[in-house]
Amino acid sequence: MGFDAGFLGVVAALPRVGEPEASGCVELDSIHFTVVLDTGRRFARVTGVNIDGAALVDVERGDDWRLDERIPADWQAGPEVYARNDLDRGHLVRRRDPVWGAPAVAVRANSDTFRYPNAAPQASGFNQSKELWLGLEDHVLAFAEANDLRLSVFTAPFLDPADPPYRGIRVPLRFWKVAAWVRGGELATAGFVLDQSPLVDVSRPAREAVPGEEPELGPFRTFQVPVADIAAIAGLAMPELVAADRMPRTVAAAGWHQVRAAGDLLL
Repeated sequence: MGFDAGFLGVVAALPRVGEPEASGCVELDSIHFTVVLDTGRRFARVTGVNIDGAALVDVERGDDWRLDERIPADWQAGPEVYARNDLDRGHLVRRRDPVWGAPAVAVRANSDTFRYPNAAPQASGFNQSKELWLGLEDHVLAFAEANDLRLSVFTAPFLDPADPPYRGIRVPLRFWKVAAWVRGGELATAGFVLDQSPLVDVSRPAREAVPGEEPELGPFRTFQVPVADIAAIAGLAMPELVAADRMPRTVAAAGWHQVRAAGDLLL
């Protein structure tokens, strides 16, 4: 149960929430992953998942989103946030990532990803598209293939106080991800940020779908950024991940690096 900091054979710990914010957070362990939920914002401050790419199992997806029965319902952003609008319940820990191991374990891991603490509102085009963001784990797994296809991935929204209010929550506008793997016996990491600001307008009613019409995917922007920047903006301590960042200092000094295709990744 839960995220394993030693899964890669070196220490890659779950980023830690500092005080006083930590007092308002609860750690929720599931099969192969952990969600640290901010009970005030009702969204995750951080999630961490261990991925064994060589042992992934194909499991029927399902779509049975539910409240986490281990904590009070009013700590969670539940179905009322996503009703009658263009916001999707976007997985933070990607559904496929913890689904590995024995068949019964994989089925339970798949089900665990459909608890509301593992969701955040995402513009429908962002969540349903084939944009690079949704496949970053796959690209890093391919890069790490010589190292038994193991990754640890940390993902969450930036919980900015300026995020727009909506139905008792604030809709996060930016998301971050840090991938960690082992290369040459040492920890390596890469950090990414996606901005959905141009896509989110919570003042508009849901747009009626037109049969046969392709969804408007909008101006997605994905950046590879210094892991230290993510730690600072998110207010999290992740010293091992910061120290192992593979982003060249010369690139980092020039600003955030926009990623348009897999070939733009600096791993």
